[in-house]
Amino acid sequence: MTALHPRGVNHLALSTTDMKRQLTFWCDVLGVPLKALYWMHGVEGAYHGFVELAPDSYVAFVQHPDNAKEIEFGVSHADGAGGDVRGGTMQHVAFHVDTFDELLAMRDRIRSKGVQVLGPMDHGFVQSIYFEGPEGLNLEISCGADIDERAWIDPEVTGLCGITDQELEALKNPAAHESAGGTVAQPTEPHPENVRAQRNPELYARIAGLPDEFVWEKLSETEPPVHVD
Repeated sequence: MTALHPRGVNHLALSTTDMKRQLTFWCDVLGVPLKALYWMHGVEGAYHGFVELAPDSYVAFVQHPDNAKEIEFGVSHADGAGGDVRGGTMQHVAFHVDTFDELLAMRDRIRSKGVQVLGPMDHGFVQSIYFEGPEGLNLEISCGADIDERAWIDPEVTGLCGITDQELEALKNPAAHESAGGTVAQPTEPHPENVRAQRNPELYARIAGLPDEFVWEKLSETEPPVHVD
């Protein structure tokens, strides 16, 4: 059996009402290069921008004409990296550097651009700095890897989450999966966690019922906005 699972984040997509403001912050303050900026595929009036963390890891921004500008702490945004916010929203995002020296170097870079930074703090398995990005983003940069689950899974918190010992073992050791080569059929019913299907079941059923071949052939958009020789 193959240990099949996602190995990283290809891109984290963040909503914005000001693409230039976000790109300026990320490229100038954090030093990540702009790699794509184009009309978002299939979404009328929306822009899509990508900045590169690594060749296989990006932060993306979506500027939709109907995006709301108001920040509602506790609803749309957490008021800090430990603040409350509505379930399913981004509480904060942390980006990785390899060493503590690199963490301090990033703090120097960010502070040199006039942005206040808290930290570093030592959380045991990671060391982190914290700062705020445009439009209320809660941002963190961390170094550290290979968390020892024997030390960092608290039995008290596990119990408060309603996780049994048997469930805990399954969470720590997900079942291996043998690839079927892309032949598994679409489930006939949406998963219970799919709230969008619950919101508009008829529309979602039509979309989910599209044949995979049709989605690939008719909905893919591969042409870049600028042709390079």
